[in-house]
Amino acid sequence: MKTKTNPSKVPESKQAPEPDADDDLKSLSLQEVEKKLESSPDGLSQAEAEKRLTQYGPNEIEEKKTNPLLKFLTYFWGPIPWMIEAAVILSAVDQHWPDFGIILTLLLANAMVGFWEEHQAGNAIAALKAKLAVKAQVKRDGKWTNPEARELVPGDVIHLRLGDIVPADARLFEGDPVEVDQSALTGESLPATRKPGEAVFSGSIIRTGEIDALVYATGANTYFGKTAQLVQEAETVSHFQRAVLKIGNYLIILAVTLVSVIITVALFRGDPILTTLQFALVLTVAAIPVAMPTVLSVTMAVGARLLAKKEAIVTRLAAIEELAGVDILCADKTGTLTQNKLTLGDPFSVNGITPEQVILNAALASRADNKDTIDLAVLGGLKNDQALKDYQVLHFQPFDPVHKRTEATVKGADGKQFKVTKGAPQVILEPAANAGEVKPAVEKAVNEFAARGFRSLGVARAEGDGPWQFLGVLPLFDPPRDEAKTTIATAREMGVKVKMVTGDALAIAKETAIKLDMGPNILDAGGFGDTKHHETAQLAESIEKADGFAQVFPEHKFHIIDVLQKSGHIVGMTGDGVNDAPALKKADCGIAVSGATDAARAAADIVLMTTGLSVIIDAIKESRKIFQRMNSYAIYRIAETLRVLLFMTLAILIFNFYPLTAVMIVMLALLNDGAILSIAYDNVHYKDKPEAWNMHLVLGISTVLGIIGPVAAFGLFYLGERVYHLDRPHIQTLMYLMLSVAGHLTIFLTRTRGPFWSIRPAPVLWLAVLGTQTVATLIAVFGVFMTPISWGWAAFVWGYALVWFLVNDRVKLLAYRVFDPTAEPLLSKKRPDLSPQIAKRAYELYVQGGRQDGHAVQDWEKAEQEIRKDEAKAESQPETKTEPQPESKAKTPADLTPQIAKRAYELYEQEGHQDSGAVQDWEKAEQEIRKDESHK
Repeated sequence: MKTKTNPSKVPESKQAPEPDADDDLKSLSLQEVEKKLESSPDGLSQAEAEKRLTQYGPNEIEEKKTNPLLKFLTYFWGPIPWMIEAAVILSAVDQHWPDFGIILTLLLANAMVGFWEEHQAGNAIAALKAKLAVKAQVKRDGKWTNPEARELVPGDVIHLRLGDIVPADARLFEGDPVEVDQSALTGESLPATRKPGEAVFSGSIIRTGEIDALVYATGANTYFGKTAQLVQEAETVSHFQRAVLKIGNYLIILAVTLVSVIITVALFRGDPILTTLQFALVLTVAAIPVAMPTVLSVTMAVGARLLAKKEAIVTRLAAIEELAGVDILCADKTGTLTQNKLTLGDPFSVNGITPEQVILNAALASRADNKDTIDLAVLGGLKNDQALKDYQVLHFQPFDPVHKRTEATVKGADGKQFKVTKGAPQVILEPAANAGEVKPAVEKAVNEFAARGFRSLGVARAEGDGPWQFLGVLPLFDPPRDEAKTTIATAREMGVKVKMVTGDALAIAKETAIKLDMGPNILDAGGFGDTKHHETAQLAESIEKADGFAQVFPEHKFHIIDVLQKSGHIVGMTGDGVNDAPALKKADCGIAVSGATDAARAAADIVLMTTGLSVIIDAIKESRKIFQRMNSYAIYRIAETLRVLLFMTLAILIFNFYPLTAVMIVMLALLNDGAILSIAYDNVHYKDKPEAWNMHLVLGISTVLGIIGPVAAFGLFYLGERVYHLDRPHIQTLMYLMLSVAGHLTIFLTRTRGPFWSIRPAPVLWLAVLGTQTVATLIAVFGVFMTPISWGWAAFVWGYALVWFLVNDRVKLLAYRVFDPTAEPLLSKKRPDLSPQIAKRAYELYVQGGRQDGHAVQDWEKAEQEIRKDEAKAESQPETKTEPQPESKAKTPADLTPQIAKRAYELYEQEGHQDSGAVQDWEKAEQEIRKDESHK
């Protein structure tokens, strides 16, 4: 420990020096900087670092925290609050003090609920992001530690390596130059080279190399200041949020239009202007979806917390919604589809070199503290743990995506120096002096390894300043993850196509794809050519149909996503490296896998804390559930707005009667907004296909329910006035209770696509609705701000509402058949499913055609033409001899023919379309499909 860093030797009155504008620490000599910061390459002591942390503060840009009181007051500012406030003022001017109190309560309640829920959502996201806190490799007390980057102080010595985001402004110590990407800070598209002694700035990314550096500025004192935040919530609006905002605008326009009609008619009739304006304002407020932003925030926050329990941290809430529509997932092979636990196979060597020598030289070109899986596999291949103790590594050049190799300068036990390198075989062969001699044998060995699913690692050595000599090839095997095959099959059933993306050779990618049942159509990305400015339609089609991509470079990933998005797909992308960052940002939902670099995590929307693909599928399922909840809320909100507005408008225009008072409308809105928040916790079933916002369906269903509501309300109005001859004040109370009970029962209609009992509601939703309607009933019975009614009338209203609830449920099912384009026509003859016949005929054509690859589409199209032609002829004949169809019966084995044919087809392609395998393939496919069917 250095004496100058020991706090016991520093007088209490003396503080560590603070950098200021006069002392430009980024341009002074490194020795002067060390002197001013009272530090050295050995770093600080932990005690001194803690002292400086108190002096300088955390290494982070302090977020502007709004005063809670001021934040609360913002809920009283805006178009909707203004209308409520205007209604309060008009009530006071007109001296309607009950209305004044209730409307003021609504104003305060909306503000408090919105403030509290947004506060809770903000806390949830802050807690989740805390798990993503960036770590820094710092030397304290002479040892390397890994504290959070926010604990860095001027004078700290840090270690920077490939993929790290520079955590603070620092000066580089001695070492090799590094490439630094400053594009996020300066807009420079190309990485800049930084040599020893030069400065690197907080927020930039190390592209190549590794080096130690001396921190000279932290937090707000960094060169780029506030732009250095590493993880921040994007203020983007998702597809679904835009759709919901359109619904809000639609409801506002509808409300304003109908209210304008009411005001016009009232003025024409000579009604009191203040009372009319107050009523109109209250009615508008009740119609506008005040709770919509809050419901969105709560639902997203609940989803984020659920995903966090499954080790998926959401950095952008809207990404959960985007996931609901993902239909293609580009998955990185290593670590996602495979275990990322490499094992070393038997090496291939040349020129009499022993396998042990190949492993030893590769191990010398490896570094254990980098925790690189390849390096660890090579070091693990040494039979003797002490094999490296007689060697001294003088210089080490780490792997980077550009050079694709590591290199080390080593001094042996005899004092002689030599160099060793390992990397991609073609890269290692290029500078080797004996490349011409060994290249054919090496390529043969690499191909044989690839055919067995092994990655190959070339090894070379150079004595002194002599030429490189290729030594051999190390085979590395990364087995598929145990659950990967099942997860990919699940994704396929959910309508999500998983495409493998890997930098490995084509043969390895194909072998892995076959083992995981992903399909054999793997494209070699090396054939993409210059894809920056254009691509042919044929290439775009190939990318869309491909099952995966091999030998992929970072620019290829970006291009693949771009092509798929232009083809109309919603694309998810997984990645872990610094060079994956552009593709992660480009994707509709970027997912950083476990162990990803800081740069990849900063660019991603979701960060996985555990390995594998299954958590992504869980995230997709959860996102689709959230979509269903929001879809239910949207239909409910539109239907309720239509119900109240149409009933009120028609009652005023036709009967010149206000069926509800302003206070009743306010209480309706208050109880509705309070209970509807519970929909964020409701039980839903996700769809087995990507979600897409269907405004035609939503508006259609909600309009039907919104029109049926006034019919039921006028029915009760007729009974009360014409049959039982109640006075208008009692009828108003009946109308209030009817609209309240029936309105909340609507949520149990909109939350299911089938009958209302098809999905059991969550207890919290059930209790919320039951609680609010109990309150509404007590208000009506005891006459709080209205004329009281008896318990008998309250029970009558409940029974009346329940009967109409059952009627509305049947109407809803009918409406779905009308508005859903995927539903069967109502009055037309059901068209039989011809898939089994088409599949069978396509299979026959495939056999007749010699099972040639590439004829799949043509065979299916030809078969479909034949079958449909035959079907058309059959339909034109009298139906006297039509055989009974099994469709109306329980599922039969024949129903599985399409799946069996499709699976047999895949097996043929995997086996190279061998003629002799026809029967075996079909039998194997049938066994698989029937086994899966029996497990369902």
